[in-house]
Amino acid sequence: MGMRKIRAKVLAGERITLEEGIALYKEADLLELGQLANILRYRHNPRPEVTFVIDTNPNYTNVCDTDCLFCAFYRKPGAPDAYTYSVEEMMERIGQAVAQGATTVLLQGGHNPALPFEYYLELVRETCRRFPHVTPHFFSASEIQAMHRYFGLPVREILLRLREAGMYTLPGGGAEILSARVRKRISPKKGGPEEWLEVHREAHRLGFRTTATMMYGHVEQPEDILEHLEHLRRLQDETGGFTAFIPWSFKPANTRLQKWVPTGAGPNEYLRIIALSRVYLDNFPHIQASWFSEGKRAGQVALHFGADDFGGTLIEENVHRAADFVNTTTLEDVVTMIREAGFIPVQRTTLYERIRVFAEGVPQSPSPVEGVHESVAHRPQS
Repeated sequence: MGMRKIRAKVLAGERITLEEGIALYKEADLLELGQLANILRYRHNPRPEVTFVIDTNPNYTNVCDTDCLFCAFYRKPGAPDAYTYSVEEMMERIGQAVAQGATTVLLQGGHNPALPFEYYLELVRETCRRFPHVTPHFFSASEIQAMHRYFGLPVREILLRLREAGMYTLPGGGAEILSARVRKRISPKKGGPEEWLEVHREAHRLGFRTTATMMYGHVEQPEDILEHLEHLRRLQDETGGFTAFIPWSFKPANTRLQKWVPTGAGPNEYLRIIALSRVYLDNFPHIQASWFSEGKRAGQVALHFGADDFGGTLIEENVHRAADFVNTTTLEDVVTMIREAGFIPVQRTTLYERIRVFAEGVPQSPSPVEGVHESVAHRPQS
C-alpha cells in the first residue's frame, strides 16, 4: 500500500496495520508525516494548548545488579561511588522540590538487592503523609520486577501493597525497546517484553494509571520500533490504563554500549518517532515531547509533529546527567517555550488534570491546586 492510501486510511479514522506502520516509518516524507500527525493531535486534543507538569526526578539509589549496556548511571554493589539514601534523606530532597512548586515526584533507582521491601513502602507512605498534594509517581516496571525477584512476591501483590501505601500511578521507564531481540542485546537481565508488559497490565487492572516510554537510537531496526508500538497499542486496547507515550533517544556517553553506538539519533529521527507514534498509537490520549532529552528547539518543533504535552520541569535529574547530557529549565522557561511554539501553556497534574492556564499576563487557575489534587487523585480503593 502506498503512502497516499495509508494517509487516506488514517484521515478516515481507520487503524493502520503493523506493516503499514513500518512503511510509514521507512518511506514517509518527514514533513508530510508530521502534518498527518498534527491533524490527529487536534482530533485527540482540540484545544491549542500544551500541557506540562512541575516535577522532579530524584534517585534513591544508584546500586544495580542488572548491568544494562546503555546505562551510565548505575554502580555495582560495593562500588566506591555507590549510594543509597535513607527514607528521611529522600523526604528532604522531595521537600526541596515541593518548595519549588513540584506536584509530581518521579522516583526511580537501581535494582538494589540490599534494600528491604519495607523501604519502598515507607518511601510511598512518608511522601503521601508529608506531602499530601504530591503524586508519588514511583518505581518503573523493571524495579517492580526486581522486587518480585528479591522478595518472592507476585507482581500483583507488590502492586497491591504499594497501592495500600498510597501509590496510584507508575512511570513507564525500563521499556527501552519492547523487542526480545533488542532487550537480549542491551539489557539481557531484564527479560523480554512480557516482563515490562506484565507490570503495566497488572497495574492497570488494579486501577493504576501509567505512562509508556521508548528509548531508541541504538541497536534497534524499524521493525523493532513498530513491534514496541504494537505491544503498547494492544495493551491499551485491553486495559485503557496508559495516559501518555514518551519517546527519547539513547545517550551513549559513559555507557558500555558507546563502543558499538558512539553517537545517538538526531532531531529528524526524533520528529519522525513523535509523528509515527501519534499516528500508530490511536488509543493513547497524549504524546509527550521532550525538551529535556532532545533539546529545547527539537521539543518545540515536536509540538507541531503530533505531541500535545511538554513533559516536566525536572527540578532534579541524574540519569541523563551521568551520560553527560544536561538540559535545565525553569517554570518560566517552559511557559515561554510553549508560547514561542504557538500554544497556550497549561500546568497539569500527573493524571492530566488542569491546574493553571498561562494565558498572556496573569496565569488563570481553573480551581485551587489543592482542590484539583483532591478531585483527581482517585486513589484505588482496597
